[in-house]
Amino acid sequence: MHRTGSLQRAAAEMNVSQPAISQAIKALETHIGAQLLDRSTRPPSLTEAGRLLHRAVTEGLGRLGDAIAQIQALQRVAPGSVTVACSVGTATYWLMPRLIGFYADHPSLSVNVKTTAQGAPALTPGVDLAIRYGLGDWADGLVIKLFEESVVPVGHPTLARRIADEGLELADMPLLHVHAGEDNWLSWGEYLKNARLTAPASSGLRFTNYVQATQAALAGLGVMLGWSSNTADLLANGSLVALPFPRLQPREAFYMVISVERDHHTAVRQLADWLRAPA
Repeated sequence: MHRTGSLQRAAAEMNVSQPAISQAIKALETHIGAQLLDRSTRPPSLTEAGRLLHRAVTEGLGRLGDAIAQIQALQRVAPGSVTVACSVGTATYWLMPRLIGFYADHPSLSVNVKTTAQGAPALTPGVDLAIRYGLGDWADGLVIKLFEESVVPVGHPTLARRIADEGLELADMPLLHVHAGEDNWLSWGEYLKNARLTAPASSGLRFTNYVQATQAALAGLGVMLGWSSNTADLLANGSLVALPFPRLQPREAFYMVISVERDHHTAVRQLADWLRAPA
């Protein structure tokens, strides 16, 4: 009734009569010993006791819905498959290259990758483990550290040559910013402050994920903060170059968070052990 706005509409939605709804509410009030509806208003409204009960029932139904969703997700999970949640950048530049070796060693297993464009990857129903960046202080699963991170400005080789030939500083360069919905990633403002460098007058270019910014850096559009996990291969093959500015190591690191319900599954443990092993 609280949602529909009237006893009549609530009864119609439940396919019962309005008197039946009224009798059920009165019986519940008698059982609880408190009035749930203020019948002096038109339509009747919830009393304080009614609002308390409504919140409890809503929360209970929400948890029940979550449990049903988890059960349904588990029914769809194949015995030899693992679902990993991670950011688009981590999936593209760190996880996918490593899965080639994993599949070579475990040909009977399959890994489903669920990417998040904004915010921290979550252990939603059906997700076995999440790869996150932070301090490792999450309480929703088994937290295992994967590796430390370091950050250095990177750019296209032609940009690096310009810096060397013309003696340019970061203040002379367009910066590529990433705003991914998390505040634990080192921003350009924080980097410049910690490295004691002057900020450019230009605001630079802004992107919502690391893949977009990386493509811009590969096209020579500006300087990007290069995280070692995401740029190592691009630096190794010469597509990008580490620029002559300070390298910083944040307090945060990369972790995997394993669902406690799936930690004992062989496929999940095999992938977790593989990801922890040195590259």
